[in-house]
Amino acid sequence: MDQLSLFNSDEYYQFPQELLEYTEHFLQEHEATALERKLMETVSWNQTTQKMYDKVVMTPRLTAWFGDEGKSYELGGSRIKVNSWPPELVSLKQKIEAFTGYRFNSVLLNLYRDGNDSVAWHRDKDNELGERPVIASVSLGQVRNFDFRKVDDHRQKYSLSLPHGSLLIMKGNLQVHWEHRIAKSAKPMKPRINLTFRLIREL
Repeated sequence: MDQLSLFNSDEYYQFPQELLEYTEHFLQEHEATALERKLMETVSWNQTTQKMYDKVVMTPRLTAWFGDEGKSYELGGSRIKVNSWPPELVSLKQKIEAFTGYRFNSVLLNLYRDGNDSVAWHRDKDNELGERPVIASVSLGQVRNFDFRKVDDHRQKYSLSLPHGSLLIMKGNLQVHWEHRIAKSAKPMKPRINLTFRLIREL
């Protein structure tokens, strides 16, 4: 896998291999483009709601869950309704599993339609993911910056551009000590699909 380097305004920082693994050209361009087009055309995208302080607001992106047929999952205290795996996502899951040696039973798809869509600072630390979850993230379409910051020191903040067809593995204690986000952008942005493969406890 490629050596991963992240930058902030002041220094060069080498992120430890035990937290992140990065492969820029995991999918060839034609593979990534074909998959992006297929998902845009066939996925039933949903917009959920979330509570922000005392208000319930629409989540600023579209989502879809896929998982093993006949299974149900719980995440963050809520039951997840999953769609059955389509062939193209089965193939991608198997490719990632063969490449990384990790196993996954579900995938969350996020569609960022333009620069107004985002995900706020957060950690994927639900109990159903385990203490040290492994999450495999594939990016399709528009390049967006993936930001990290240290939970106990927000001055330690770094950014990584995730191009079309790239694979990022988040693992180890990353979800304990670091938050991540996709920020809104004032620049014009085309659609981006992010697929995060996870191993979630079955009910």
